[in-house]
Amino acid sequence: MHFQRLRLSGFKSFVDATEFRIEPGVTGIVGPNGCGKSNLLEALRWVMGANSAKAMRAGGMDDVIFAGSGGRASRNHAEVTLTIDNTDRRAPAAFNDHPVLEVVRRIDKGDGSTYRINGREVRARDVQLLFADASTGSNSPALVRQGQISELIAAKPQNRRMILEEAAGVSGLHTRRHEAELRLRAAETNLTRLEDVAKELESALNRLRREARQADRYKKMSAEIRALQGAVLYARWNEARGAAERLQTEAAEAIRAVEETAREAAGATTRAAAAEEQIKPLREAETIAAAVLHRLAIDKDRLEREGEALAAEVERLTGDVSRIDADRARETQMVEDAQLALSRMAGDLEALETAIAAAPERAPELEAAARAAEAARVEADAAVEALAAQA
Repeated sequence: MHFQRLRLSGFKSFVDATEFRIEPGVTGIVGPNGCGKSNLLEALRWVMGANSAKAMRAGGMDDVIFAGSGGRASRNHAEVTLTIDNTDRRAPAAFNDHPVLEVVRRIDKGDGSTYRINGREVRARDVQLLFADASTGSNSPALVRQGQISELIAAKPQNRRMILEEAAGVSGLHTRRHEAELRLRAAETNLTRLEDVAKELESALNRLRREARQADRYKKMSAEIRALQGAVLYARWNEARGAAERLQTEAAEAIRAVEETAREAAGATTRAAAAEEQIKPLREAETIAAAVLHRLAIDKDRLEREGEALAAEVERLTGDVSRIDADRARETQMVEDAQLALSRMAGDLEALETAIAAAPERAPELEAAARAAEAARVEADAAVEALAAQA
């Protein structure tokens, strides 16, 4: 495999597009420390499918993009293109139609890497197999870095075997065998899964057969049901048609009845208008009668209130009469008592006069008693007269 050109753009310190030609023979790069010699080897490894950021001396794969400097802004992507001579047609069959192969790897910040071979987008695995078939790759011992010679001398036999297998051109076969084993295991897993799926499909098929039989019975029953429904609907239609005819007849009769009723209503309206004209005087008389009735009701209420007042006055006078009768009876009794007292006093007065005539020496004393009796009699007469006046 002959590398012809390596083109870098935005990769690490190569911010501008830079093309490195690899001519036949030995091509050397001379420069001071830090000028970017190691970046060319890392770019070569990177475009050949290296996935280790540590091998790129970076913390992450996005760190291979130019990060900017004091005078240049940072980039958002990096791209490396490797041109390979394929005139011997030793590339894999998928890429063996062209005499020159262009392998391109591009990384966008935050979006990961994409690979293209001759403008066609491919997988990272396809690029790695392309170089593995040529006994090289990003991890090939042919790409010697600083300190790698001493590492090879002190390497374990297994690592030395890998170097020898790569030199013999069988490393690609080992890679393809590993991939074939992975595919075989995946195929075995798929077969196991297929058996499980077949069992599930068999169960589903049995279920579907039962459902198909049920569906056939359902179709037959549905056909019978539709036939019965058709018969029922036909019977209902006949019944509805008869009902519609009856309703039409009834509607015609109702229309005639409505017409007759309308004529009668028109006559009744005419008669009502005439009656309305006749009733106007009656309404006026009714209004007058209502006014008279209202006035009479007012008079009735007034007379009732006066009757109630007179009844209360009669009751009061009746009570006074009863009280006066009681007083008169009491006064009459007092008059009678006074007349008795007068009669008694008159007898006493006569007795005093007789005593005075019989005993002249007691005349003054008896005269005084007679005057007292006379005064008492006068007072008794006055009391009798007063009682008689009150009675």
